[in-house]
Amino acid sequence: MYNLPYFKESDKTVVLEFIQKHPFALIAGCDEDGKPVATQIPVFIDEREGRLYLTGHMMRNSDHHRAIVANPQVLCVFTGPHTYVSATWYSNPHQASTWNYMSVHARGNLSFLDEEALVDMLKKTSLHFEKNNPDSATVYDNLPVDYRSRLQKAIVAFEVNVQELDTVFKLSQNRDAESYHNIIGHLNKQDAEAQAVAAEMQKRAATLFST
Repeated sequence: MYNLPYFKESDKTVVLEFIQKHPFALIAGCDEDGKPVATQIPVFIDEREGRLYLTGHMMRNSDHHRAIVANPQVLCVFTGPHTYVSATWYSNPHQASTWNYMSVHARGNLSFLDEEALVDMLKKTSLHFEKNNPDSATVYDNLPVDYRSRLQKAIVAFEVNVQELDTVFKLSQNRDAESYHNIIGHLNKQDAEAQAVAAEMQKRAATLFST
């Protein structure tokens, strides 16, 4: 992780909202031989009794499933919009260009859950991503019973007890005011991802340059 203090997001509410907005996490771990494994999975984040938990489901008997059985430690990476930042936009352009991005890293132990939890997870996931439309043909309760039975044999629900949460919100906070606003202006002339980064930078401008 790019671990510099001025690129950290200290507001827990902002971090949790970021995870909720970008739920498709890269979950990485290592098997018993030290071989890295990873899966991209949509997850939910919840807080219970002051602790954070990530929940989701994955395919059974995959390399990652087998690895976690042997080694439950995982790193869950959430990423948002990102973009190239040209040094030609700085007040002093004779520097290296860079990349602006936002990322949250959650470390913890993953445990697999029982069949009842899997059903609950499938109901929650299908409803959530179908915009809470109970009439959608693809939500759990509307799927054929035999199909649900086959599906549930192939997947397993999980929960990650988050033990460490870290962030990188690298948004040119280390630049002078002129450079910062120049970057926003140039990013707003580019694609949707660049514009999203510009919007995040604009939110922080008043706090960064309040004097």
